[in-house]
Amino acid sequence: METDTMAHNPVNHPLRPMYRVVGFLAGAYLVVFGIVGLARTSGDDFTGKSEHLVLGQGANLLLSIIMLAVGVIVLIATAVGRNLDTAADKYLGWGLLVLGSFGLAFSRTDANVFGHTIATVIATYIVGLALITVSLYSKVAPAAQAGAPRQVREGRTA
Repeated sequence: METDTMAHNPVNHPLRPMYRVVGFLAGAYLVVFGIVGLARTSGDDFTGKSEHLVLGQGANLLLSIIMLAVGVIVLIATAVGRNLDTAADKYLGWGLLVLGSFGLAFSRTDANVFGHTIATVIATYIVGLALITVSLYSKVAPAAQAGAPRQVREGRTA
């Protein structure tokens, strides 16, 4: 039997509904951050440091738009499901880690085009890691392709 899943990534995980809720909450946080950021920084420059804080974090109009777009994509992918959420959460989670790393590297320089502060970097890392974790445990497959649960494969009872 050939499957496209790796042995160490569970398929049809029993806690999948909980992980989908975590993905939904991460997307909702990004949408709220984006909307509040758009409202707070609407009169400021598009890039660069802003004097306004958004949910206790530094942001500007560009970062607010990016976070809003990522949050909307995560929410739509979570609502659709069918492994679309797995792929979206994985790639967008890694993208948030790259965005956070950029913010960490350039937060105190003139190259800080996203208006990051250290609080923004930490929140971006947390949301990105949450999305990556959700992507690891929310994959579904038909029962015939999923294989036996780990306990059965190891000869133990569930």
